[in-house]
Amino acid sequence: MGDSVSSSTRVSVHQSLGAGSVADLLLWRNRTGATILLISSTGFWFLFERAGYNLLSFVSNVLLLLVAILFLWAKSATVLNRPLPPVPNMEIPEEFAIKAADDLRVWINHVLSIASDITIARNPIRLLQVSLVLWAISYVGTLINSLTLVYIGILLSLSFPIVYEKYQDHIDEKVNSTSKFVRSISKKFPMPINKEKKHQ
Repeated sequence: MGDSVSSSTRVSVHQSLGAGSVADLLLWRNRTGATILLISSTGFWFLFERAGYNLLSFVSNVLLLLVAILFLWAKSATVLNRPLPPVPNMEIPEEFAIKAADDLRVWINHVLSIASDITIARNPIRLLQVSLVLWAISYVGTLINSLTLVYIGILLSLSFPIVYEKYQDHIDEKVNSTSKFVRSISKKFPMPINKEKKHQ
């Protein structure tokens, strides 16, 4: 009976990813967008990692080509009495900037709360978690470069959510049993009790 209650109140993967266009992309409900993302990221990875092309020179060459095409189009349009190139309004909307700043503020506050938890509350578990994550990032950074890491992240983000959505019950069962096992082991180790000294 507990399983039926938990499965009826469980949030779907699509809702937990925001139930928007990003969730549709990651769960391959927008197959065209997911395919374009996969092919373009594979192309960029091959171009920069395997072919040895430099990112800075690639961006500058693309921008140089774009500026030259727009300039020649505008010059020829005035000479031939044709319409000017359809350049969109190139400015960031205020709503987008406010939403991005709010999202960034939430992320920064989360990082600061973790730092406060480590330094002020002296939480050894949180210190161990952060140390392990930073060590893993450092270790992975020595094995592969950042572009390959971004490409692997894109591949995982396009594959893990759809696999989790398909096998959610099995994965949740394994994660619950693993967390129970870890909790039972951690209870065997006594945690140090912080005794605050009174200052007079």
